[in-house]
Amino acid sequence: MLDNLGAARAWRLQAWRSGRYLLRTLAAAVVTLAAAPLLCLPPPAARRAERHRRRAGELLGQPVEPRPPAAGRDLVWLLTQVVTGLPAGALALLLLGSLLLTPVITALWWAFPTAPWLPVVSVPLTGWGTALPLGLLNLVFLAALAALLLPPLARAHARCCLALLRPSPAARLAERVTELTRTRADVLQAHSAELRRIERDLHDGTQARLVAIAMRLAVAGESLPDVSGTAAVLVRQAHAETEDAMTELRSVIRSIYPPVLADQGLAGAISTLTTRAGVPTRIDTGPLGEVPAAVEAVAYFAVTEALANIARHSRATRASVRVTRNGALLHVEIADDGTGGADAARGSGLDGIRRRAAALDGTMEISSPPGGPTVLTVELPCA
Repeated sequence: MLDNLGAARAWRLQAWRSGRYLLRTLAAAVVTLAAAPLLCLPPPAARRAERHRRRAGELLGQPVEPRPPAAGRDLVWLLTQVVTGLPAGALALLLLGSLLLTPVITALWWAFPTAPWLPVVSVPLTGWGTALPLGLLNLVFLAALAALLLPPLARAHARCCLALLRPSPAARLAERVTELTRTRADVLQAHSAELRRIERDLHDGTQARLVAIAMRLAVAGESLPDVSGTAAVLVRQAHAETEDAMTELRSVIRSIYPPVLADQGLAGAISTLTTRAGVPTRIDTGPLGEVPAAVEAVAYFAVTEALANIARHSRATRASVRVTRNGALLHVEIADDGTGGADAARGSGLDGIRRRAAALDGTMEISSPPGGPTVLTVELPCA
């Protein structure tokens, strides 16, 4: 019994929600038809489309994610809204209006004794004996008809709305690309902070401890009375291994995030780097703004490797490094007047630059015809 009552209540609730949805659809269709020139403009059309998408999603119990504006689809939906919303909403208005009108006619039968009984049975009312049973019959029939017709009609209209306003594959792809770009930027910022933290911890923590250990071992070695004894030899070996460990640690720190970048920034680090290049090098850096640490590291390593290759292989007499930023793109160009013939497919150093740039969704291009000049270009997104 309780289950039947619950099912009947859910049935009535569903019919009422469907009827309310269709009545609002009718109102929206009438407004659209009356103010079509104004509502067909892209901003109002997009707002109305989004509101109806949310209503359709709520009726169907489906989550509706925000979508990029699509003027063409919004205009098609406005036309479909008028064509389908008017008859569907009119049917809902007729059924629900008749449901509300039935008790009124039943109670006021004496005011309209010759009026036909609408909408189910057209029999003149002559007294309470005809008004009450016919009123109950009409009420039950109309309620059942509304419960049977309105929910599937509302669901069909809602599905049509969501299908028409569903983002196109191109729009979904563009939205996905935008989301991935934003996610990559967030990851890049987090990676930049992590690189700086690791470099700082290794430089200020681990390296400082190794220096302290090396100093203690050196003092211990000098304090031993027998410099040729086993203890003295072990202390000297431990001191030498500690020095080697510090050298390796400095190399690791430079490979993770060179300290010069943290101290001087990308422009200052490249200036310092070019002063130690094997050939005279001119540097040109424009305003770079805030560059993520990972991008700084890749750009720095690209310049380091390129200048090393120039000094070893190019027979160049001069080189140049140009670093500029164009919006969200960092542009690094290294050129020399050497013999040319550089090929990334043959050189592990150049291939390493390419792989580092590709890891950040960047690019590397090289132009090095026989006889020179050689121009290496690296572009890195930094937004």
